[in-house]
Amino acid sequence: MSEPEIYHALLMTMFAVAGVVFAVLGLVSAPYGRHARGGWGPGISERLGWVLMEAPAPLLFAWVYLQGSRALEPVPLLMLALWQAHYVHRTFVYPLTMRSRPDRRMPVLVMLMALCFNGLNAYLNARWLTELGPGYGLAWLLSFRFLYGTMLFCTGFVINRWADAKLRSLRKPGESGYSIPTGGLYEEISCPNYFGELLQWVGWSILTWSPAGLAFAAFTAANLVPRAVSHHRWYQRTFPDYPRRRKAVLPFVL
Repeated sequence: MSEPEIYHALLMTMFAVAGVVFAVLGLVSAPYGRHARGGWGPGISERLGWVLMEAPAPLLFAWVYLQGSRALEPVPLLMLALWQAHYVHRTFVYPLTMRSRPDRRMPVLVMLMALCFNGLNAYLNARWLTELGPGYGLAWLLSFRFLYGTMLFCTGFVINRWADAKLRSLRKPGESGYSIPTGGLYEEISCPNYFGELLQWVGWSILTWSPAGLAFAAFTAANLVPRAVSHHRWYQRTFPDYPRRRKAVLPFVL
C-alpha cells in the first residue's frame, strides 16, 4: 500500500474509534481523576502517566511535521506554533500544576490507549500539513476559514487555561478535595475547560480545513462530551446545593 492509502485507512479508523469511544463513555466513565476506581489493572503515578500519554502530541507531531517537504513554509509553521502552544503546556506544564493526592494512580491501560491515540492523531495532522495535504499559500492567512478557525482556537485556548487555573485556585497547597467552582463560565456549565478544548479543535479543523482536523474534532467531542456529562452528574450527586441551572459542557444546551 502507498502512504496515501495507509493514511486514508488510518483516518477512517480514527473516525470509527471516535464513534466507539462516544458509545462506551456514554455508559462507563473513564477511570481516572475524580472517577478513579479499581478493577482496571495496574496503575501508574497520575502525573507521570499524563506526561507519557500526551508526549506523542508535541514530540511525534514535530518530528513528522519536519519530514514534510513544506515544513518551512510560513502557513504550516504558524499552524505548528498553534498546535505546540497547546500541547507543550498540556504535556509538560499542566502535570506540574496538578493539585491532586501524590498517591493517586492512573490505570496503565488508560495511559496506553491515550498514548496510541495521540500518536495516531499527531501523525495524521502533521503529515497533512507538510506533505499529504494540498498545501497552504500565503493567501490562506486572509481566508475566512483561517481567520474564523484561528479565532475559535485562540478563544478556546484562553477559556481552557482560565478554567484550569480556576479549578486549581479552589485547592490550597496540599489539599486534594473538591468544591463547587463559581464565576465566569462556571455559572453556566460544569466543565468550561472541556468547552474551551472543544472550541480549540473545532477551530483547528476549520483553520486547517483538513480531514485530519475534522477527525480530531470529532474524537474530541466523542471523548469530552460524555466525560463532561459524567462530571456534571458527579457534582449533582456530591453537592446537594449544586446550581440547578448549570449545564454540563455547552451553555444553555447540554
